[in-house]
Amino acid sequence: MRKKVIAGNWKMNNDLYGTINLISDLKKELNEKNVEADVIICPPFTSLETASTLLKDSTIKLGAQNMYLEESGAFTGEVSVSMLKSVGCEYVILGHSERRTIFSEGDQVINKKIKTAIKFGLKPIFCIGETLEEREKGITFKVVETQVQNGLKDLSESDLSNLIIAYEPVWAIGTGRNATPQQAQEVHQFIRGLISKLYSPNFARQLVIQYGGSVKADNAKELLSQPDIDGALVGGACLNADSFAKIINASLR
Repeated sequence: MRKKVIAGNWKMNNDLYGTINLISDLKKELNEKNVEADVIICPPFTSLETASTLLKDSTIKLGAQNMYLEESGAFTGEVSVSMLKSVGCEYVILGHSERRTIFSEGDQVINKKIKTAIKFGLKPIFCIGETLEEREKGITFKVVETQVQNGLKDLSESDLSNLIIAYEPVWAIGTGRNATPQQAQEVHQFIRGLISKLYSPNFARQLVIQYGGSVKADNAKELLSQPDIDGALVGGACLNADSFAKIINASLR
């Protein structure tokens, strides 16, 4: 059985003091011995080193929200994969809809980032999902298939052994409007079937596919009980230790 993975994307929230307080509160909320899920937090770049230090005595894992596709060089304002590794990151979110829409990152750029992350041993959380307009046009599966094929282009099954896919319908991110458990399960099942065709049924069975998009304490249990939903990529609700802990605990069997 696939282990649930609950990740918290802090986005552009929490300075250094907010980071210290939130991690402290989260560690108090969680009885980590009883947590069956893998828990990941993804603070802003400025808080990663502090977060890494605070998590040393914890089972909570550290991730970054983004990285640049090149290994190093004259790229003012960017952060490289080796920088993330050096401060203790194990995961990195790539292809988030806000990177795609606000910063115009296309599938080719995301594919290069995934390749760079894998080369240096960071585990990608690869985000995909359709807009409201695309869903209303009935092309959700087509959009998701294109994003998966392009994002994972020229990557082998062994390359992707630590990959996590996060299905995030864009229309449900930060809007308070989430996909129903049935809608989410339908797309997750499609993604797993697609991965089975692109790679192998065994690889598809082992692949962790998270759901993201207005996941909250009151809807997490039903979402996480769906057969192909293996966790959650949580936005706003992860900024409160109590609500994030409730989502984590909702993953208990």
